[in-house]
Amino acid sequence: MKQLIPLSLCLALISCDSSRKTTAVLTSEQTNPSTEVTPVAEESAPELTASVMRINSTSQAWNPGQPWEKTPPSNLRSLGAIVAPDQILTTGEMVADATYIELESPDGSRTAQAKIVAVDYEANLALLTVKSDDDSEAFFKDTKPLTLAKPPVIGDVLGIFQVEDNGTTLLTNGTLQSVDVAESFLPNQSFLTYLVKASMQSAASSFTLPVLRDGELSGILMSYDSKDQISDVLSIDVISRFLANAKDGEYKGFPSLGISASRTEDPSFRKFLKIQQEQGGLYIGKVRKGGAADLAGLKVGDVLVSAAGHAIDQRGYYEHPHYSSLFWGHIVRGEKSTGDEIALSILRDGEPMEFTATLTREEPMDRLVPEYQFDRAPNFLVKGGFIFQELTRPVLQAFGEDWSSRAPLNLLDAYENPETFEGKAKRVIFLSGAIPTPATVGYERLQHLILKKVNGVEIGSMKTLIEAFEKPNADGLHSIEFMEEDFTVYLDETISTTVDSALLQRGLNRLSRAE
Repeated sequence: MKQLIPLSLCLALISCDSSRKTTAVLTSEQTNPSTEVTPVAEESAPELTASVMRINSTSQAWNPGQPWEKTPPSNLRSLGAIVAPDQILTTGEMVADATYIELESPDGSRTAQAKIVAVDYEANLALLTVKSDDDSEAFFKDTKPLTLAKPPVIGDVLGIFQVEDNGTTLLTNGTLQSVDVAESFLPNQSFLTYLVKASMQSAASSFTLPVLRDGELSGILMSYDSKDQISDVLSIDVISRFLANAKDGEYKGFPSLGISASRTEDPSFRKFLKIQQEQGGLYIGKVRKGGAADLAGLKVGDVLVSAAGHAIDQRGYYEHPHYSSLFWGHIVRGEKSTGDEIALSILRDGEPMEFTATLTREEPMDRLVPEYQFDRAPNFLVKGGFIFQELTRPVLQAFGEDWSSRAPLNLLDAYENPETFEGKAKRVIFLSGAIPTPATVGYERLQHLILKKVNGVEIGSMKTLIEAFEKPNADGLHSIEFMEEDFTVYLDETISTTVDSALLQRGLNRLSRAE
């Protein structure tokens, strides 16, 4: 039998940048000493130390290129805001893929292991408490929860609170320059965000920080640009809705309408859609099957002209009673909750129509190609040296910073046009690569091919794939069909079983996962 190539030499299956991209705020390593900043007054605020806790998190993500193993661990340190007698608010990024979370008093005298009460990675928020109920009372003794502030207005002064390792407190004042609906931690997930102009200096607890207004919590700082001295701060509106949702212990998350919409500024496009000159509106290019809009009756080609009574202009903005002009997404994800009804006005072939949709939350694992996958091990199968994976956005991002142009076109097409697979598959399963083994002779260069059938069975999930391989054909061969050009390869069951045993002996900790 042909000798197996050592496992360590053949596991680089796809281009992979396994480190999670973070939006760290300000650390000594990131501060550019040559950057000129405008000095601002920084004041000590020791009384606020009773309302904050340090958070130390150790996280370890799964390797998207080698899904049977994890990437090296990383550490994050931040300052969380106490928002209830025994609860601390921080960002979702702080707890993503966390293997251990520790709470620490500002003076370092008390520490305790934390547990997650609620987390929303899309809104980038997490609520923590002490893991042991027996330790809770002593740990939170003499602390004082922060009151939630009322929404600020442009020009208001907001204070960014920091605590040094030696206990020195810093309250850096900044000016609220603008308010917008923007992405923070995850792509395609936008929430109401404040842009605050402030010149900050490095401090020990500066990954995420509480932002205050007159001693009340006004937001959570998510990122800081030292060059422009601009901080992105998640708004109190989103924080308030998150905390209210988590209060009963049954967190439902922020809802979605389930559409993809685009502007209607082009005169020719407006004429084609039969939009009158005085009308605004957004063109609905995609409607997610089973989503709120789909269940309400909206269709591709409709023009959304208002939501919840707010007229939407041709750029997608509406007039908010407090913040003035805001992007329309805030109507759904900032003013409504999962289960709420929302009135929608549309144009269909130029004719006005009215609908009522019941807002739902789209869970990441309900998507054909999940946008993110935290706190969950990826599913995969290694069979005879062939490596099969579920297609996810993190897998695509492993192709590098320019993954949207570098990733294989067939995988990008499946991600961007999931309707091709709707009703046929729960997940897109693809061959990510082949380890050179006696079972894969001649197939070593095969990679990035989407599965169609194995042994005559349609493949729509990792579970169906594993089950299909349990029943080889009568000749002892597995037939593997791919969507690309109806391509089929054959895998010998006897040889592949021998190879699988050898791979386990040579360091692979498991051959499959289908959770």
